[in-house]
Amino acid sequence: MKKNLLIFLWALAPVALLAYHYGPGQTGLAREEAKASIQAALEFEKKEQWQQAIDAYNEALAALPEEETAKRMQLQLDRANARIYVGELPEAMFAMEHMLDEAAKGDDKKLENKVRASLASAQYYTGWLMRLELAEKEEWMEPIEKARQNFRLLAEQSAKTDAKASEEHQKNLEAVVRLARMDLSELQALPLPKKCQGCKNVCSKCRGQKKSNKPKQGKKKEDARGASVGQRPDGTGS
Repeated sequence: MKKNLLIFLWALAPVALLAYHYGPGQTGLAREEAKASIQAALEFEKKEQWQQAIDAYNEALAALPEEETAKRMQLQLDRANARIYVGELPEAMFAMEHMLDEAAKGDDKKLENKVRASLASAQYYTGWLMRLELAEKEEWMEPIEKARQNFRLLAEQSAKTDAKASEEHQKNLEAVVRLARMDLSELQALPLPKKCQGCKNVCSKCRGQKKSNKPKQGKKKEDARGASVGQRPDGTGS
């Protein structure tokens, strides 16, 4: 009886190992793989090898389980910040806007504030570069105004809990206001921020992003004659 029990237990061992490998074991392996990719990304960032860092963040996101929502968003934020250094400021900014919408739905206020702070910075730099590209005031004021609102909110929210952070946000808020009021000749005389030196055609990219994000309009209803309502049918009228 004892011998049969030992044989039974021995026979179960491989099954248990397989269950671990295809269950919790797989999740553990995925986390380890993601951890290695994150470490690689951080090393690439230290060397200012930004495209390699982005690739490493992509690998980490591909490996990290979907249920790790907070970690995934942090990685997405790190990737977005790295994208600015390779000239993808507008793309990074719009990605951060989407992240902020998602973060606001959760209860991780610290992560939400990190996303908001990064987004505000991206909006600030976008407004800066749009001014240098001689965009219309209405156009470059949009990201600057959004940056102002975000930094103001961050400063107000952290005033009672983190005086140092609140002070930093207040300084950033003041920088945004100065940017909006600064004469173009003064702005042109300033050195371009290092992280933005590879950013080109910001205006056209922003327009393209806004156009692609715009909800598509449905087809207009047609009247009995087959012409769209509100449009003059071909071949009729003066």
